[in-house]
Amino acid sequence: MIIVSPYLTFPSVGWWLAAVQADSILLDGGEHFVKMTERNRYRIAGANNSILLSVPLQNGRDQRTRMADIAIANEDNWQVQHWRTLVSAYNRSPYFMHYEPLLAPLYETLFDSLLQFNKATMLWVMQQLQLHLNLALNETTTYIKEYPADHRDLRHMKAYPCDAPPYHQVFMDRLGFLPGLSILDLLFCEGPSAAAWLRRHTPKG
Repeated sequence: MIIVSPYLTFPSVGWWLAAVQADSILLDGGEHFVKMTERNRYRIAGANNSILLSVPLQNGRDQRTRMADIAIANEDNWQVQHWRTLVSAYNRSPYFMHYEPLLAPLYETLFDSLLQFNKATMLWVMQQLQLHLNLALNETTTYIKEYPADHRDLRHMKAYPCDAPPYHQVFMDRLGFLPGLSILDLLFCEGPSAAAWLRRHTPKG
């Protein structure tokens, strides 16, 4: 099966549950940006509720522009803010210290393009999950409205459902389980076992 997907920012656990079923993933840089989706935002666990982190965009979020042409508004100093939020939320999680030196460079590198940053986050996660060993990542800048039946098109979903059983989260004792969080949450909580967890809970059929 081939998955057709937008370029997403640290995609959610639900997206990765779909990804681990795929033979390959085709990332669409020719599609238009869709606001209020994981194309420029990701959700993490906070002490009082989930926290939505957004990558600010030049010309705002209401533009109808190809993903390949979307520029990041770096004057907002968003990388420092995101990193501080991650450290505050996860510094007591079981595996944050393990991933911290590996993840920090993504927040220290200047990305002008949203597509470039999103691709970097997706490749980083694939490396941590060791999915690069058996999952091909392809790219296109040509928009195709409909793909053949052997493709699963994820471009029109605003959220990727997570039907898998809960895993232990940092603030689960006070908030209960928070679904729909970024894959970062699973990594910081499950560590190197995250890939096995995804495969174990991948929906069948």
